[in-house]
Amino acid sequence: MSTACAVAWLDGRFLPLAEARISPLDRGFLFADAVYEVLPVYAGRVFLLQPHLTRLARSLEALGIGQPHDEAQWREIFGGLVARNGGGDLLIYLQVSRGTEPDRSHAPRGACPPTVFGFASRTPPPLVEAPAQGTAAITAEDTRWARCDIKSTALLANVLLKWQAQRAGATEAILLRDGRLTEGSASSVHVVVDGVLLSPPLSPALLPGTTRELLLEMARRGGIDSRIEEVSEAQLRGAEEIILASAGGSVRPVTLLDGQPVGPGVPGVVFRQLHALLVATRDEFSTECAE
Repeated sequence: MSTACAVAWLDGRFLPLAEARISPLDRGFLFADAVYEVLPVYAGRVFLLQPHLTRLARSLEALGIGQPHDEAQWREIFGGLVARNGGGDLLIYLQVSRGTEPDRSHAPRGACPPTVFGFASRTPPPLVEAPAQGTAAITAEDTRWARCDIKSTALLANVLLKWQAQRAGATEAILLRDGRLTEGSASSVHVVVDGVLLSPPLSPALLPGTTRELLLEMARRGGIDSRIEEVSEAQLRGAEEIILASAGGSVRPVTLLDGQPVGPGVPGVVFRQLHALLVATRDEFSTECAE
């Protein structure tokens, strides 16, 4: 579980999180007309900074929202959040909405500056050793909208799917659309079939995850046979391993799917290799963001 830290950023200044306020006419509040990013911080350094900023720019462009800050300014904001909240291991949540307009209009007028909000949460220390036991997941029909490649704050379907998983005693819902694997409600999903790591191809049906891409890079470095290709429901259910990847959760093995063991029911060889590679190279992908 994470705990929100005391200091936030809102529209140009640091302030106590408890005092942060937005207008009820903000389009992010009214329409989920906003995008977001979640950036891990390990030992005070931002993890995968450039991939997150690249995806943020892509999401903003897809919605036609102007870029509110350049890279140097983002680094100052993130560095300020880290320093003011005590450093260490954190998660930074960043949200950019289209901003506040004078009334509620479905079509944006385009005359308001974006609303920029960020805060940090204290997270448990990252796992140095691979877990001895995996997590449970369920499968569910992918009921989300048709532009899951945009990291939009319109997450109601994801929330309901995650809640469905939790009510079933699981931690994640693995989503299927037309009999094919897309992703999890809050993670990318990878499977091992016949010793090969398979990852669904990028499309509007799934988010281009930063941790997903890092996992694939680790597979290449580790000489793990991997392919980008469609994964059928049958392949998912018969997989030797199922691996989740996300910014907040790093990589995690699924060892129970819909109440049935995945492979032998314990974290597999491929997961353990990938986890070890990620831990060993974490500093390589971390950036100091001084104010």
